[in-house]
Amino acid sequence: MAPPPSSTAGKGDFPWWLVVAATIAVFLAVQIAINDLYSQIFTVVSRGVWITIFVTLVGFVLATLFGLLLAVMGLSNSLALRQTARFYVEIIRGIPILVLLFYIAFVGAPGFVIAWNALMSPLIEAGVIGELLVRDVSLLWRAIIALTIGYSAFISEVFRAGILAVDQGQIEAAKALGLTRLQRFRLIVLPQAIRTILPPLGNDFIAMIKDSSLVSVLGVADLTQMGKVYASGSFRFFETYSIVAYVYLLLTVGLSLGLRALERRLRNAEAERGAGERR
Repeated sequence: MAPPPSSTAGKGDFPWWLVVAATIAVFLAVQIAINDLYSQIFTVVSRGVWITIFVTLVGFVLATLFGLLLAVMGLSNSLALRQTARFYVEIIRGIPILVLLFYIAFVGAPGFVIAWNALMSPLIEAGVIGELLVRDVSLLWRAIIALTIGYSAFISEVFRAGILAVDQGQIEAAKALGLTRLQRFRLIVLPQAIRTILPPLGNDFIAMIKDSSLVSVLGVADLTQMGKVYASGSFRFFETYSIVAYVYLLLTVGLSLGLRALERRLRNAEAERGAGERR
């Protein structure tokens, strides 16, 4: 009789999938090195890698900060703050990232320009500053703002779960020591919550790398857009999108393996600390 699926969990199977993936990666790397066509495609496509990395890093940092703020609002004693945070999270999580991208780019940006010009009209009429135009708001930053808004809702739930996982007894002990609410959060809650938050936060970062490809619909010259432009001009769709997928996999799989190693290190450190306390 075959063992139940749960009986195979945690056996530490040899990562044959990684061997196969690494073999394919090496094969493609050799093709890029010796084949002029693949080399040319890789050179063109790789110009968009830095835009992809920039969009992902800036968007993720901003989304993390905003998500933390939303989580704190959602756990505050104020009913208004809690309901505001919950409204934002539920609404934004229900909108696809692509739709949000279009909305921010073609509705939000023009609306911001109109509001800015109305607010600054005295200075504009006095000639102190010029009138802001929609084209002055770059498509790159519209895309970053859309990703920030979209991912902040998901990241806030990660922070909220991590904060709630902290032992309530330690918070009560911190209160007894006279620590303020901010001190309790900064010194007691957040350092312990990070251990719970880090794995899902890393997964969201990897997901944002993939979702950053959506900015190509705005014409932002990221990895996907560079591949799309080259493929449409050369009709080398198979070769081009194989290289695009290859580069994305190098980024995502590499980060995924790094995050798994970090998780193992944190678990081992936690186990050693627990063993030391038992002694």
